[in-house]
Amino acid sequence: MATNWRLGTFNGVLVASYFIPAWTIAALKIWISPVSGLFDRANIAPGMFISDHLSSTVLQTVRFAWLLALGKFVVVAFFLVFLTLMMREAARRKASCDEALGFALLLGGIISMGSLLAASTVGELEALRLHASETLALIGAAIVLVIDAPRRGEQAAPADIDTALRRTLSHS
Repeated sequence: MATNWRLGTFNGVLVASYFIPAWTIAALKIWISPVSGLFDRANIAPGMFISDHLSSTVLQTVRFAWLLALGKFVVVAFFLVFLTLMMREAARRKASCDEALGFALLLGGIISMGSLLAASTVGELEALRLHASETLALIGAAIVLVIDAPRRGEQAAPADIDTALRRTLSHS
């Protein structure tokens, strides 16, 4: 089953295996207790930025926390859709799972980059390191996905030699 994996697909699985549990836990902490979850290590930079620099009220801070948690849940959902589609060999060969992965990388990159900018503004060094590494992982996975994309009209490699021979003989 694990034959003919493209580099972008394999890299997407590795990135998803980090972001699904990490962002689910961070979003659940916000869901359970919005204020304390927002000031947890994974969310502290956007939380400090929204409360200190934008002088928001408690209700506005809670709404922002819920919006951040929703964004993280959406990214996790698209990573899960990618993993589900990737499990089917036919979808993996046609690269149909790349759309879900691309959307998860794009939205996750936007959230992570925004958190990185907020961390640099508020001077939170540990959050800056966390969000910088997450942003680099997402951007790196997006670059691999773009470079490794199959060309138009190009089929993925056949599963075995017999299939390749049949195709070659049928075209002759």
